[in-house]
Amino acid sequence: MMQLGFNKVKNTVFLFVLVLISCGNFSDSKREINNKEIASSHDSLSADKLDSNNNSIVVGANRTELYLPLLNDKKVGIVANQTSVIFKREDYTHLVDSLVSLNVNLKKVFSPEHGFRGTADAGELVSDGVDIKTGLPIVSLHGKSKKPSKEQLQDIDIVIFDIQDVGVRFYTYISTLHYIMESCAEANIPLIVLDRPNPNGHYIEGPILEPEHKSFLGMHPIPLVHGMTIGEMAKMINGENWLNEGIKCGLTVIPIEHYTHETPYSLPIRPSPNLPNDQSIKLYPSLGLFEGTNINAGRGTEFQFQRYGAPFLNPETMTFTYTPESNFGAKYPKHKDKLCYGEDLAKEKINGMTLRWIIKAYENSIDKSKFFLTDGFTKHAGNTTLQKQIETGLTEKEIKQTWDAGLKAYDTMRKPYLLYE
Repeated sequence: MMQLGFNKVKNTVFLFVLVLISCGNFSDSKREINNKEIASSHDSLSADKLDSNNNSIVVGANRTELYLPLLNDKKVGIVANQTSVIFKREDYTHLVDSLVSLNVNLKKVFSPEHGFRGTADAGELVSDGVDIKTGLPIVSLHGKSKKPSKEQLQDIDIVIFDIQDVGVRFYTYISTLHYIMESCAEANIPLIVLDRPNPNGHYIEGPILEPEHKSFLGMHPIPLVHGMTIGEMAKMINGENWLNEGIKCGLTVIPIEHYTHETPYSLPIRPSPNLPNDQSIKLYPSLGLFEGTNINAGRGTEFQFQRYGAPFLNPETMTFTYTPESNFGAKYPKHKDKLCYGEDLAKEKINGMTLRWIIKAYENSIDKSKFFLTDGFTKHAGNTTLQKQIETGLTEKEIKQTWDAGLKAYDTMRKPYLLYE
């Protein structure tokens, strides 16, 4: 495994100043900024969690003095969900609500997978609508289309993208980012990305996606764990000519203050319904591969991506049992209402991505023909090789050795786009 290490707001001028104060004092920023290249939650926001290890980090959304001037006299679109917030000391304000209160001319909200308020199931189609609180129209990017049309951007001068990512290739927000960048480039509309920390940003790991297996679950030749923030990824998408016909997006990234890739970051708001806590986010790179199999990865329980199991795993060796039920974020979980045999990882210490659980589950399948959902697994893995490697009995070490050359080349490729150490 290639590790990078673990240790390292117009109503009035008065209102504007108040918001700046609430967002913190940024006068000590050491990063040079210029216009060409600026180097509703399901859980209540816990003050303890917010302050525990995030107290010095200033996310891009909080750095209002850098991006509010870019919105003057502009018709603004925003790509946002429940994580798009401005943090205060023990609370937060949704970015959309904050911009509306400042009379920024917001025209519409574009919502990704799981919807604007983040309540839809994974993969569930989300319809267009209207935000009840602000009255803004909501355009779904996870319904009939995943890419904004020219017509949907006709009344927009500039777009803001502010969504919390978790650093895994098949987590679809970076695919949404790609399509937003492409639409903005085609319409000659500038894009502002408000950067946020990557909770899995301290390492890179996994197979590189092969172009022939490109899908919404992976659009770029990057490893499964890509080790970049959403802002850095936007820079790389532009710089590597990954947009249609190599077009360029007019990109501005508002960087995070007091952050390095080594900085631990606890997400105060769950980024999607089935990633409820830090443990699930750390385990997601490993257990997310189960999405391409017939194994349940904790959906339909309160321990999503912290356990796995299936009725066809050997009960003599897989002694932990649970029964998935329809719940928030999983209306129809795999093996709904059936007893599953598996393993509880809620207290497992995590140090990066591992294949040991998927290998163990395969080895303990009574009927191995039920294990893989080949098309889905290929999309998650980014290749056809990984399934074959598991089926033929290769060890984790042997499989990871086949990733080394790709990871080394990727690490070299991404370096020019990194904003943080």
